[in-house]
Amino acid sequence: MWRFFVYSAVGAFVFFVPVTIGERSTIMLDHFVTWIRDAVPEVLPYYALLLVAGGAVHPYVSGRWRRSTTDVIFSVLKVLGLVVCTMLVFGFGPGWLFEESMGPFLLNALVIAVGLLVPIGAVFLALLVGYGLMEFIGVLVRPLMRPLFRTPGRSAIDAVASFVGSYSLALLITNRVYLEGRYTQREALTIGTGFSTVSATFMVVVASALDLMGHWAFYFWSTLLITFAVTAVTVRVWPLGAEPERYAPGTTPDPETAPEGSRFAAAWAAARDTVAAAPSLGRAVASTLRDGFLMAMAILPSILSIGLLGLLLAEYTPVFDWLGYLFYPVTWLLQVPEPLLVAKAAALGVSEMFLPAALVAESALVTRYVVAVVSVSQIIFFSALVPSLVATEIPVSIPRLVVLWAERVLLSLLLAIPLGLVVLG
Repeated sequence: MWRFFVYSAVGAFVFFVPVTIGERSTIMLDHFVTWIRDAVPEVLPYYALLLVAGGAVHPYVSGRWRRSTTDVIFSVLKVLGLVVCTMLVFGFGPGWLFEESMGPFLLNALVIAVGLLVPIGAVFLALLVGYGLMEFIGVLVRPLMRPLFRTPGRSAIDAVASFVGSYSLALLITNRVYLEGRYTQREALTIGTGFSTVSATFMVVVASALDLMGHWAFYFWSTLLITFAVTAVTVRVWPLGAEPERYAPGTTPDPETAPEGSRFAAAWAAARDTVAAAPSLGRAVASTLRDGFLMAMAILPSILSIGLLGLLLAEYTPVFDWLGYLFYPVTWLLQVPEPLLVAKAAALGVSEMFLPAALVAESALVTRYVVAVVSVSQIIFFSALVPSLVATEIPVSIPRLVVLWAERVLLSLLLAIPLGLVVLG
C-alpha cells in the first residue's frame, strides 16, 4: 500500500497544490509547462504542427472518420486545422489570419498550451487515478455526488481536476474511466459537460482581463458554486437527463456499490483492491502518456479550425448579435447593467470562452462579473471543449450539446445576475 500513499500524494501535489515559484503561484503542472515554453519557444510551433498533422491524418488511417456524420465533419475540420497551422507556423496566408486576436491567439494561447499540458499531465495522471485514490475518495463522497449530480463518488476527482487543472485532462480522466466500465454513458457525459470547465489558472486570466482580481475570492467561489448548481439542474432535464445508462461497448461494467459497515473501512478496502491489481509505474505511465498524445492530436486541429471559424463569425458577422436575443429577456428582466451587451457576450462564449471578456472589458463591475461567471459556468465552447469531448470515446451529439449550452447559460445568468447585484451592485 506504499504505492497508494506515495503515488497518490505526488499526483495530488502536481495537480492540486498551488506553489509559488518566483512571483508566480500556480500548480506544479502549470509550472512544468511554463518552464518548457520558456526553454524552447522556437521549437514549440513545429511541435504543435507535428501534433496537428498527426491528428489530421489519424482519423483516416484508423478508419474512425466514417463512424458517424459527426466524425466525418470533424475529420474534415481537422484537415482544415492542419492547413491553418501550416500557414501560421510558416508565415504565409491572408492578412486577417495573422491579426493578434485570430491565428496567433489560437496557436499561442490554446494550441501550444494544450499540446504541452495534456501529454505532461498524462504522466502524472497515472499516479492520480491508477493507485486507489479515485476509489478511496469515491466511496467517501458518494453520499454527496450521487444525490446532487447522479454521478458516482469517484467523479469528485474529475470535478477537482477540472477546476485546478484543465478540462482536457479532466476529459482524459473521464474517458479512461468510461472505457474501464466505471462510468455509464450518461454519467460520462454529465461529468464531461458538468464539471470539465476551464481551470482556475484560466479563471485568473479572465479575472485579470476584467479587473476582478480585487474580488477574486468572491468570483472564484461563487463561480464554482454556480457552475455545480447549474449542473445539478441540467442532469435532471433533457437532453442530459435522457442519456442512456449503458456502458462502453466491450467493457466489463464496474459500477460503484454502497459500502457495508464503516464507510472509511470500505474506502480503504476499495483502494487496497485497486493497488493489488495496478500495473507497474512504468506501464501505467506509458499507457496514460500514449492516451495523452492521442487526445492532444485529436484536440489541436479542431481548436484551430472551429476556433478560427468562431472568431471570424464574431468579428465579421452579426450571428452572435442575433443569438444574444435568446438571453436578452432574462438580462433585461433581472435589470443587469447593459442587458443587451451581457446577452451578446453570453452568446459569444459558445465559440470561445475568452471572447466575452473582450466585449465587456470597459463595462460596469456587475456586468463584468456576470460575464466572467457565465463564460466559465457555460462549460461548452466550440474552440476547445467540444473538440476535446468529440476526441473521446464517449458518444456525443452536437445538437444536444448546443441545447445543453443554452440551458447552462440561461441558468448561469439567473443565478449570477442577482448575486452580482446584491454583492457588487
